[in-house]
Formats: sequence, C-alpha cells, structure tokens
Amino acid sequence: MQKSSDQASPFSSVRTVVVPAAGMGTRFLPATKTVPKELLPVVDTPGIELIAQEAADLGAERLAIVVAPEKQEIMRHFGEFSTLQERLRARGKDEQAEKVARAHGLIDAVAVTQDAPLGLGHAVGCAEAALDAEEDVVAVMLPDDLVLPFGVMAKMVEVRNKFGGSVLCAFNVTEDEVFNYGVFDVEEASDTVDGVDVMRVRGMVEKPAKEEAPSTLVATGRYLLDRAVFDALGRIEPGKGGELQLTDAIELMIQEGHPVHVVVHDGKRHDLGNPGGYIPANVDFGLRDKKYGPALYTAVKKIIADYEAEHPELG
Repeated sequence: MQKSSDQASPFSSVRTVVVPAAGMGTRFLPATKTVPKELLPVVDTPGIELIAQEAADLGAERLAIVVAPEKQEIMRHFGEFSTLQERLRARGKDEQAEKVARAHGLIDAVAVTQDAPLGLGHAVGCAEAALDAEEDVVAVMLPDDLVLPFGVMAKMVEVRNKFGGSVLCAFNVTEDEVFNYGVFDVEEASDTVDGVDVMRVRGMVEKPAKEEAPSTLVATGRYLLDRAVFDALGRIEPGKGGELQLTDAIELMIQEGHPVHVVVHDGKRHDLGNPGGYIPANVDFGLRDKKYGPALYTAVKKIIADYEAEHPELG
C-alpha cells in the first residue's frame, strides 16, 4: 500500500519521528493490564494513530515507536489486517474497512525496544539506530500529548530552517500551574515565524515552585532535535531512579552553545496520559464528530444540568 508520506511535502526534512511508548500506563489501571495506554481510543481512533497522522502530515517517512518488550500490541495496530478488511467489505461495511486500513497506510511504523524504563532521554536514545546515517534532525512526539490544532511541528521546522539548532513547543500556563511542567527560561521574543512568537531558550527548570519559575512558558510533547542530542544523551548523568532525562540533554546542549528556540503555540492541549485529561479529549473530539457530535452535545448538556441540580452549591 502507498504510504501517505510518499507524497510531496514542503516539510520533508524530518524523516523520522520518535514516539516513546514504553510506559506502563499505571494511571489507567486496570484497563492497561491488557491494553496499552496508547491504544485507548479518542472516540474511535487510538491516540497513537492520531500521532501517526500528525507525523505523516509533517512529511515523515518513519515512525520509530519505542516500546517495552511486553507492549508489542502497539505495533500490531499498524498491521494490514487484510482478512478483517475483506470480511467488512463483503458485508458492505466499506467505511469500517477504510478505518481498519488507515493506520497501515499512514506511515512506516518500526519498533524500537527499550528493555527497561530508564527515562524519556533513554527512550529517545534507543531510537538513534532507527535513523539513517544522513539524517541530521529527529522529531519526538509524546503520545500522551495532543497539541491542537495539528500542525505545530511544521512551524517548528520553519523555525529550524531559519535559526538552526533544536526547536521545542511551549504553552503559556498560569503561575499556579508551573509546578507540573518543565519551565523555559527564555529571552524576549526576537522574531516571529508564520505569525508565531519565537524565543531563544537560556535554560530549563524542571517542575519549579511558583516563585522560582523563570517564566510561565512550559514544555509540551513536541521536540525537533538536532542529531547532536544523541551525543548529549550519552554524556549526561542519570537522575532520580537512574533515569536519563531528555531535558538534561537539552540543557547540556544549551550550555555548550547549541541554539535552542521555542515556538509559543496558541492552541490547546489534551493530556491522554491520565483519565482527567483523556475524558475531556473524548468529549472535545466527540462533539466535533459529524456522526456522534449532535447526540453527544444533547447528552452532555443534560448530564451537566442534572449534575448542577444535584449540587446547587456550584451555582
């Protein structure tokens, strides 16, 4: 089957997208005893497939999915399922057959095994072997993060083309939220690319107290990294729990003069990594679904009205 990324793309400089997916999904237990968190559906499409679509839209050729030895079900999702397709088509269920075929046709998905959970930096480092020798940049997309509207990484490619180095995605949050994130220490906005503010990064602080945060710009799960990141990952020291942190490698690169910029994304983000973010993502996507949206809108309004009636103190 022809992969969608074989088509011409203005952003073809990114050939490989790394997707770290080796986590245990403990916040979704007991569901994740048998189903990888990345395969839980947003309406009817697994989160990992939404990431694959974003990577394909970027023009990438390869999705390097970092998986634990016991999480190979993720890779199976990108199989062809020809027998299932044939059965569906024989029953006139062409729309369902197309949905089954979609993941296999999006992009070439390859497995990278991470034998032990040794941190995000270690997971990204494991994927270097999946890159071709001439690739000088790699994208990293965390499957827990849906960054909307899709397309922020295309803007990040434009920034790299202009400034070089590595480019990260930033969101503005309130001061009371900074303790949940890696926070950027940035210079004032020096330029815009495609109408988006671009700032050079001086450093990063991981989950600071409100009064210690250098800004309210926080990292989210989109990274466009110069290949030099693999060398940096090989030189940082493990932190808590023996884990290698990607932010530590980026910090080392900054200290050594490697240019790192952030694109400040004016959109929204859903965190699929916990039920508190996953449920709103389903409501958001569901309301916008042509098939399910109208009925869901009516149902959600009634659920909210009933809840407010049960809790008058909210009024």
